[in-house]
Order: sequence, then C-alpha cells, then structure tokens
Amino acid sequence: MKVSVDVDCTPAEARAFLGLPDVTPIHDKYIRTMLDSFDGIGSAEQMETLLKSFSPLGDAGMRLFQQMMNVGLAGMGGGKDDTK
Repeated sequence: MKVSVDVDCTPAEARAFLGLPDVTPIHDKYIRTMLDSFDGIGSAEQMETLLKSFSPLGDAGMRLFQQMMNVGLAGMGGGKDDTK
C-alpha cells in the first residue's frame, strides 16, 4: 500500500510545524553584515579576501569550492580541471 500526502505551506510554516527554530533574525543580520562588508570593495583581490573571511573553512574551504566549480565546468566542457 502506498499513501501520498501533499502539504501546501510556506517554508516558514513547515519549519514551525516541524518545531524548528525561527532563525530569520540571525539570517537577516548575517545578510546585512555581508552587504555592509561589500561597500568600499574596489578590486578582485579585496573581494577574494573578504569572501575567504566569511568561508566556514577559510582557505581550505575556498580551494575545495574552487575545485568543485572547476570539475563542474570541465564536465560541461567549459573549464579546465585543476583537481589533479
């Protein structure tokens, strides 16, 4: 027997129904901090430094993300594969 149930609700309603905490204030503050940090950035190097500071794993996380992007682009035929 197979039973399907469709629930039509917003993500906020689903989180409340499942008892998950409302992290909207934290999310809003994080986004506001990110946007404020982007003010005054004039070069690609400054942008890279800023993004590394927000990365959870620092340089290692950025390298891993870059490798994943390179593999994805190589799979699409549009980039070089630097993972070797």
